[in-house]
Amino acid sequence: MSITKIITVNIQDLNLTYLQEASLALRSGGLVIIPTETVYGIAANMLDKRAMERLIKIKQRPQDKPFTLHISDKEMVEEYARDITPCAYKLMQAFWPGPLTLILKGNNRENQTIAIRLPDNEVAQRIIRMAVVPIVCPSANLTGKLSPRNAAEALQDLNGLVDIAIDAGQSSLGVESTVVDATVEPAKVVRVGALDKERIEAVIRKINVLFICTGNSCRSVMAEALLRKKLEEKNHKDIEVASAGVMMFEGTNATAETKQVLAKEGIDVSMHRSQRVRRDVINRSDLILAMERAHKEYICRVSPKAKKRVFLLKEFAKIEGDNLDIQDPMGKSTEFYSQTFEIIKQVVERVEQLL
Repeated sequence: MSITKIITVNIQDLNLTYLQEASLALRSGGLVIIPTETVYGIAANMLDKRAMERLIKIKQRPQDKPFTLHISDKEMVEEYARDITPCAYKLMQAFWPGPLTLILKGNNRENQTIAIRLPDNEVAQRIIRMAVVPIVCPSANLTGKLSPRNAAEALQDLNGLVDIAIDAGQSSLGVESTVVDATVEPAKVVRVGALDKERIEAVIRKINVLFICTGNSCRSVMAEALLRKKLEEKNHKDIEVASAGVMMFEGTNATAETKQVLAKEGIDVSMHRSQRVRRDVINRSDLILAMERAHKEYICRVSPKAKKRVFLLKEFAKIEGDNLDIQDPMGKSTEFYSQTFEIIKQVVERVEQLL
């Protein structure tokens, strides 16, 4: 029986040559023990039949029970999964990188699911990134044995069964990841691990509301501030409110007129800074409320799958009339700002009742 090559790395001063050797072994069909923040795992190239057969034999895993895919960047998830829900994106935002495994709908077959995790470990992330192949990484233990918290524990049973073992010291958590099925609504915790069920369910329950206007300096600011105030008054903590604009510029203050009309409501937006709406923000928003039809169309172009979640603000509030746009007060009189504010105030009151 061959002996596993042990490579000791210093996480404070990573030797990329060593990590390149591990990633090359993975591309060539080898098995490599790598650290994660949860436990040590056996990494293998998901596309290499020989590597997967070796891994299945070591883990004594049924052929129809898949391994968890490990990625090095959040954006990679869309390469392997489809129909990702806002809830799943919220969980990614809250806990990735970290000890959360998400079960999602796979890209390959209609009814196939895939488990994906982004480990919070620089060594693991670098090896996965450098391998440039999809990497699965179950815990580095034989069936029935405890999951290893360091390389020495992993090698007690696996020495000679894998090609390389990366020794990067003790895993920071030493407990396996929490698994959430995000293919169902609401998402469901199916295995409790390093993240407790309460933290996960707090994110699952939360509704993200996003207001959209042009520059995120007046209309969407008013709507966000008003809805947030109403929710706070009712101690409603399961709704998160944000705003953004479709223009390119960012970091500007709310207009002086916006500050003025909101100040009369006892609301201070002096700390507001405009942000441009991005795809990741759209993805994790359960409800997107636009001031104008042009804003709604923009959101649908940026993220076509958001089409069923984006409405004109008046449309969602079931305001009747031919013109559902709320006009931009930018550059207009203080009186026009006040009129715009009154319209938004009335509509937001109806939105709050519908949520």
